[in-house]
This record gives sequence, structure tokens and C-alpha cells, in this order.
Amino acid sequence: MEFTWFTRKLPRRRRQRRRRPLTPAHYMLHKEHARAVIQERLLYWNQFCGYTYNRVAIRNQRSRWGSCSANKNLNFNYRLVFLPQTLVDYVIVHELCHLEHLNHSDTFWAAVEVHLPNYKSLKEELRQISMNIHKQLV
Repeated sequence: MEFTWFTRKLPRRRRQRRRRPLTPAHYMLHKEHARAVIQERLLYWNQFCGYTYNRVAIRNQRSRWGSCSANKNLNFNYRLVFLPQTLVDYVIVHELCHLEHLNHSDTFWAAVEVHLPNYKSLKEELRQISMNIHKQLV
């Protein structure tokens, strides 16, 4: 008995994901407003933190609210302007603290807690919002 049926290659089925396109027009419409809000909150929080940073970029990112590079460049998602100010402040303080601690160690979270003692509830609230946005995009 020959078993040639399992040796031949079957075409791979790729799962099609339905995604809403991220509209560049929406990004361009809100980018400068986001820059103004984020710069203002950065100046406010950095007077307490006292960190130095280089470039601030406003980006159209799918899955991140903010990031910090080893070159001390800060990147923020333009969609931050659609969040409550407490969550915007959390993201900004989080990224400012990354200027000193480029990880999520206990010392990093202690630095965040100095400025935002309720950071755990803010982090959870932001996670819930992120999950809901992701469900809409997929």
C-alpha cells in the first residue's frame, strides 16, 4: 500500500485578518494638536523629573502609546489626545522614567510611583482601552 497522499505538499492557508486601515488623513489632521498637548505635558512633568531628552516624535503607531530609545528620543502615539489627561500623564511619566531606566525593573516602577502613586490603576485602565482598540482594528 502506498502512502503518497501525505508526502505531497499542500498549499498553506493563510488566515486573512480584517483590519481597518489606519487613515493617514486622520493622523495628519490631529498630529500637530497632539504635538502641542504632549509638549505641554512633557514640560510640566519634566520639571519634577528633571530628565534630559533629545527629539520628540508624534507617530501613527498601531500598538504602542509611547516609546523611548537609547538615544533619549521620545516617541508618542498621536491617539493620546483622545485619552483622558490622567492617562496621557501616565504615558508621559512612563516614558520620562525610561530616560533613566531603559527597562521595566523594580527601580523603574519605583521611579514612576514617585510621580504617580496610582500608576497601577492607570496602567490597567490604559490596558483595557488598548484591548478595546485592538479588537476594533482586527
